[in-house]
Amino acid sequence: MKRTILFLILTSFLFVNACGLKGSSENEKLRAEVIAVHDEVMPKMGQLKSLERKALERAQELESEDTIDSAKVEEYKSLAYDLNHANEAMFEWMHQYEKEDGDKSEEELKQYLDGQMLQITKVNVEMKAALDNAKKALK
Repeated sequence: MKRTILFLILTSFLFVNACGLKGSSENEKLRAEVIAVHDEVMPKMGQLKSLERKALERAQELESEDTIDSAKVEEYKSLAYDLNHANEAMFEWMHQYEKEDGDKSEEELKQYLDGQMLQITKVNVEMKAALDNAKKALK
C-alpha cells in the first residue's frame, strides 16, 4: 500500500514537473535567443552615433565648398538618417521589451516572445545594414 501511494505521488510529481517545465523551458530558451539577438548589436550603438556624426560632418564640409555636390550631400545626410533611425529603433525596442513574464500564460508568453524575436531581428538587420553602408561610404 505504501509503495503504491509512494509510486503515485512520485509519478504525479514527475508528470507535473515535466509538463510544467516544458513550456517554461521552451520560453526561457526563446527569451535567451531574443536577448542574444539584442546582445549581438547592442555594443555597436556607439558606432552608430559616431558614424552618424561623421556623415553629417562630411555633408557640412561639402556644403561649405564653392561647388556643391548636392547629390553627395544628400547621400551623407541620408546615411546619417539611416544610422540615427537604427539607433532609435534599438532604443524603442528596449523601452517596450518586458523582461518579466507577468501574468501571461505559457502560450501568451510564447506569442509575446515570438513577436519580440521578429522585432529585434528587424532591428538587428537594420543596424548591421546601416553600419555596413556607413563604413563603405565613409572610407
